[in-house]
Amino acid sequence: MLGYHMQGYSGYGVQYSPYFDNRLAVASGSNFGLVGNGKLFILDIDPQGRILEFNSFLTQDCLFDVAWNEAHENQVLVAQGDGTLRLFDTKLKQYPIAIFNEHQKEVFSCNWNLVGKQNFVSSSWDGAVKIWSPQRKESLLTVVPRPMDVSTMACAGPQVPMSNQKGHADIAKNKNCIYQALFSPHDPNLVMCCSGNSYVTLFDSRQPPTPANQKSFLAHSGLEALTCDFNKYRPHSLVTGGVDNCIRIWDLRMVGPSAASRANASPAVCTNEIVGGHELAVRKVSWSPHHSNILLSTSYDMTCCIWQDLGFDGRRSTGRTNSVDPRRGCRSRFAQHTEFVYSADWCLWGQPGHIASTAWDGNVFIWNAFR
Repeated sequence: MLGYHMQGYSGYGVQYSPYFDNRLAVASGSNFGLVGNGKLFILDIDPQGRILEFNSFLTQDCLFDVAWNEAHENQVLVAQGDGTLRLFDTKLKQYPIAIFNEHQKEVFSCNWNLVGKQNFVSSSWDGAVKIWSPQRKESLLTVVPRPMDVSTMACAGPQVPMSNQKGHADIAKNKNCIYQALFSPHDPNLVMCCSGNSYVTLFDSRQPPTPANQKSFLAHSGLEALTCDFNKYRPHSLVTGGVDNCIRIWDLRMVGPSAASRANASPAVCTNEIVGGHELAVRKVSWSPHHSNILLSTSYDMTCCIWQDLGFDGRRSTGRTNSVDPRRGCRSRFAQHTEFVYSADWCLWGQPGHIASTAWDGNVFIWNAFR
């Protein structure tokens, strides 16, 4: 395990460089991100296994997320608490090379298009998802996921009993907040986002941004859906995590007969569920870039976990769920952080299984998921 402490700052987002096997970008905020400055750290791992600061950028507000430019090796995008996104060049000092300012509240996530590489997406507490080009100051598209009818509770497959079913009053006060938005790694036009109203929404960026062109499903029984991810090998498989402490896996092809009704709210089928894997809310989920049935989660319970999706054996569906395993499919648990673990990222390089994680304790750790 390798470690780096960001003195005075709490970690919110971390991502490995898609160009350099020894470089990380970390988004952080002072005072647990509640008030004060933010800071973007560019960290390098030297041949002796030490994590050293290559560069850093101080910002006027907390940074909640970070994304490398998939088309430029030295550019890093950050999501900032003042409603802006800022693009930095790691070889320069102090100032961003571009600022994107349309969101009305905190920007909680940013993600670069892995396939098209020419645009990025952001989501905010203002309830909007925006698609941008780094060549323009104005966004290319703004989508506001339609507030859904919370009485639609048919989100579970018949083979997976849902836990923590809550009443409609459990919809959080942050229901309009879009906690995460990201592009599909299979389709450059497909975007997914998850919200405080418990819904996951998918839309095609080529279509008009109307509710009729959005597909949504209730993911976490009325509680906030904090995180989501596309499987890198199975285009129809998604994973979500939420305030109900659950991780759920979904198959978009398994849509009930009422898909065209109720304002396009589809009762998508939950094909697998990890209940009780974390003691507190699941803050981040991420499918492995190396295995089709391995995923990572982080939680407010200060741990990171590696899970095997027992419903898929690498070639086909097994019909099993993680509830059949006494360990719920948990292959390893990392418990070195001492505060909420907000983010983690799989390393694309070298032997599969290395992960970088960051938390409110100000630490960045690099560890092996399979050791």
